[in-house]
Amino acid sequence: MQIGIIGKPSCGKSTFFKAATLAEVDIANYPFTTIKPNSGVGYIKLKDPALDFEKHSNPRNGFVLGEFRFVPVELIDVAGLVPGAHKGHGMGLQFLDDLRQADVLVHVIDVSGSTNEKGEAVDALSYDPSEDVKFLEVELDMWYYGILKKGWEKFARTVQQEKKEIHVALAKQLSGLGVKEEMIEAAVKQLNLNEKSQTEWNAQELQSLATLLRKETKPMVIACNKIDVPGADENLKKLQEKFPEHTFIGCSSESELALKEADKHGLVKYIPGFEKFVLTDNGKLNDKQKAALDFIQKNILDKFKSTGVQAVLNTAVFEVLKYIAIFPGGASKLEDKDGNVLPDCFLLPGGSTALDFAYKLHTDFGKNFIRAIDVKSKRTVGKEHLLQNLDIVEIVAGR
Repeated sequence: MQIGIIGKPSCGKSTFFKAATLAEVDIANYPFTTIKPNSGVGYIKLKDPALDFEKHSNPRNGFVLGEFRFVPVELIDVAGLVPGAHKGHGMGLQFLDDLRQADVLVHVIDVSGSTNEKGEAVDALSYDPSEDVKFLEVELDMWYYGILKKGWEKFARTVQQEKKEIHVALAKQLSGLGVKEEMIEAAVKQLNLNEKSQTEWNAQELQSLATLLRKETKPMVIACNKIDVPGADENLKKLQEKFPEHTFIGCSSESELALKEADKHGLVKYIPGFEKFVLTDNGKLNDKQKAALDFIQKNILDKFKSTGVQAVLNTAVFEVLKYIAIFPGGASKLEDKDGNVLPDCFLLPGGSTALDFAYKLHTDFGKNFIRAIDVKSKRTVGKEHLLQNLDIVEIVAGR
């Protein structure tokens, strides 16, 4: 799974990326600091399912903090996009193409309104962040439209002459964007395009098709960064009222980054997503550090209950993509041959079955599937059994 981090220049996008991954990236308050995309590992936060068995899991990948297990996901941070990016403005099409493999997008905006559409610094609250919400959707839609219309006439004639099914042919052409046959079928039906030949589809109809496919393949959560700036929370409320179809989450990337760095250096103990941190005995804080941590506690954590960064990642995976976390384990014991408790975790689309999970583990498990066992209930289930988030499942297969 890949999460794409996007937004205009200087909105705090690279700070969000570093706060989520602690990867070393260039952060500066001028446009196009990021030229090549940054790739790193972020983590989604789950309840540790081993706790139900009075144990703690030992992840092969990721880590455990207290009662929570953090599961790795890939994040990619691309250069800032400006209006006209699909035409090549700014760093344009090159960076839109960097998003091809992303399963879900996090659009980072400056909710304080202190950067204009070009990413230039302006007075706080003087720029309307709703303009960023609108422009980015236009850029993504026009990017898809540009890919769709390229060579469309020849493509449409070929489909018609060879009597191919449009959803099959088009899904093959757009597979690099994650477009699937059923998405095209649903979009064509919604737009009533199956009532006429593909060679007769006009530009407006192709644009509408591009928009529907973009929404299906690049769903989005909007991270409203710089929520700590006075008045920014009012901007967030206005955005939620103006765009009820979108998911907005207020966040302070700088605060999350500061807390994780302080934790890394032993100054505090901090669990991402928590509304408090604990000062350590061995951490010697100077006055500047004390003031910064005090500001974060009073103006971010006390007010908003978290920095919002962890909430953005969890929301992207579990609410927007609707994925579920499934753990392979034995009904008789949770440990692997090395004694590690529930070392692996797999993220699957919602609606996945026991058979889907078997294939995820290994092709042979899927081909030779006999039954599955719900480890928590010790119940035997069949291949069509729908899995639930945090299930622990044992697959029984023949040879």
